[in-house]
Amino acid sequence: MPKTPDSSRRSEHSRQAILAATRALISEVGYEKVAIEAIAARAGVGKQTIYRWWPSKGAVIFDSILALSEDAEGRDLALPDTGDLEADLKRVMRATVAEFADPDFERPIRALTAEVINDADLAAQYRDKLARPVDEAKKARLRGGQRAGQLAADADLDLVLEVLYAPLFQRWLQRSGPLTPEYADALVEAVLRAFRPG
Repeated sequence: MPKTPDSSRRSEHSRQAILAATRALISEVGYEKVAIEAIAARAGVGKQTIYRWWPSKGAVIFDSILALSEDAEGRDLALPDTGDLEADLKRVMRATVAEFADPDFERPIRALTAEVINDADLAAQYRDKLARPVDEAKKARLRGGQRAGQLAADADLDLVLEVLYAPLFQRWLQRSGPLTPEYADALVEAVLRAFRPG
């Protein structure tokens, strides 16, 4: 007796093909030249299949980047905790700098950033699905640093993260300087001096 095709498996295969095609096209031709038609052709699906799951090109780009983390719901966001906050933050910041300097990561993130600036709904999705969970994981590690006396007990953790990451983001966004491990270390050292225990 022939097996009935599993439509959910086929749908997931199509979804993954669309996300992979989106990332590939952004890397090859840049965001501006990517069209829904090109994504559909690369993924081997109809245009309507894409519009059934995503309302805009920006939404497809967002999900394609979220998919880089494999299982967005199940990934472990916890930061390393060796007991040494400075060493742990340097490790994380060095990895972040390397990621932002990687062309395969950088192009889709630039495209997503442009979309987020111009699309309030997409900005809200970005905050809820990606930025907020990652920030909460970072703040959990910072709280450990507070308990260990390595960070001021009364430090505003949202402000600590902004002071740590904003200069990196600005340098990357404006291409105003190199993204190096030394730069990552300097940011961590400056932040820990600014928020050291009294």
